[in-house]
Amino acid sequence: MIRGMHAMFYSSQADALRAFLRDKLGLSGTDVGGGWLIFNAPEADLGVHPTEGGEPKSGTADISFYCDDIAGTVSAMRARGVEFTQDIEDHGYGLVTYFKVPGDFNVQLYEPKYAK
Repeated sequence: MIRGMHAMFYSSQADALRAFLRDKLGLSGTDVGGGWLIFNAPEADLGVHPTEGGEPKSGTADISFYCDDIAGTVSAMRARGVEFTQDIEDHGYGLVTYFKVPGDFNVQLYEPKYAK
């Protein structure tokens, strides 16, 4: 039976992104050799969203992080030097913002409105 899920970021700045995940987000991990870290991910869930002919294209995968207190989490992350790209917005399913990571892309952070 399935007992977990492995997610992956592809980055042009892999070493910097690994350090960011460790130092800025506080994720612990295991060095599997050569500096390759496999991070212990927090609790997870999985959603499936329809595509409607535009973006994102069918087959696209997305990784986001969620928290219980988005204002407090954003404040703590900013104190560790994390740069956010937009203010917190209500997207219906939750309160949402995005932060920059090494490799020149953004990751979503949200506080869900649905019960976990």
